[in-house]
Amino acid sequence: MDTASTVVRRSTVEYAPDLLLDLVRPAEAAHPLPAIVWLHGGGWRLQDRTACPDLVQHFARHGYVMVSIDYRLAPGTCHPGQIFDVRRAVRWLRANAAGHGVDPDRIGVWGSSAGGHLAALAGVHSATTRLPGEDPVTVDSAVQAVVDGYGPTDLPGLVDLSAQRAPAEDQSPEASLLGGAIRDRLNAARSASPALQVTPGAPPFLIMHGLGDNLVPSTQSVALYDALVAHGNDAVLYLIEGFGHGFFNPGHVLELGPDQTLDQGHLERDPHASASTHAVSDFGRAFTERYPTASFAAVEAFFSHTLKSGTHA
Repeated sequence: MDTASTVVRRSTVEYAPDLLLDLVRPAEAAHPLPAIVWLHGGGWRLQDRTACPDLVQHFARHGYVMVSIDYRLAPGTCHPGQIFDVRRAVRWLRANAAGHGVDPDRIGVWGSSAGGHLAALAGVHSATTRLPGEDPVTVDSAVQAVVDGYGPTDLPGLVDLSAQRAPAEDQSPEASLLGGAIRDRLNAARSASPALQVTPGAPPFLIMHGLGDNLVPSTQSVALYDALVAHGNDAVLYLIEGFGHGFFNPGHVLELGPDQTLDQGHLERDPHASASTHAVSDFGRAFTERYPTASFAAVEAFFSHTLKSGTHA
């Protein structure tokens, strides 16, 4: 199933009060398929589920159910509300898998910027049945794979940058997420930092970050990679030369609103982007040897290895 003319079924569902998700599924598939949940960027304050790549091209035509979700935005909702929503969407998808042709045991998450941050949080908390403050649950929130695109991972490490990016620290995106400046919300900042929440048993991670990113330093992705590997988890890191912030988005998605062009569309324009790669596992080393450059093909191959049983990179 890999043709540009793949016929798909589309549906929009309310998975929680006032929160929608879009599903795109190959129409001809007669058996349950792995699902990939896309998490949009926008500094936790902007955008919705429509700020996403072409879900047919990436990757419904390769045999996945693609799901793009809304989550509650800051400052109206602060952390941990956003990760609660992501986990709630995963549980909804698992509980309703049969009706949408999804294999409930093969669900991955993929996010851009703030969405990458939430994807990483969903991954590091994958084995946690119930987070502090989360409602009681009867369905598993686990995910089986994570692709994190340039998401913040160590919020206390962004104190100085956060102060530089906003006229006042309490007006930064991180402050909106936390309900106040990072330095005044250090406990919340640590709780919201995937790199500081890593434990053994996380699902495999693929992390991509542009070395030219001036909104979220690539050191944030290095910190997450190092933490994952230090705890014995499988992770692959691509640091992409000449790429800035927002490269997973197509050219028409203005992640931070009008006049904020960032680097959207770059990976589509340069589908084999030169990158330095980092991996320590046998799989990771073999993967980066086969996919030495950053590309959507590498993302799909990672999901193929982690979500399609019997498939190897």
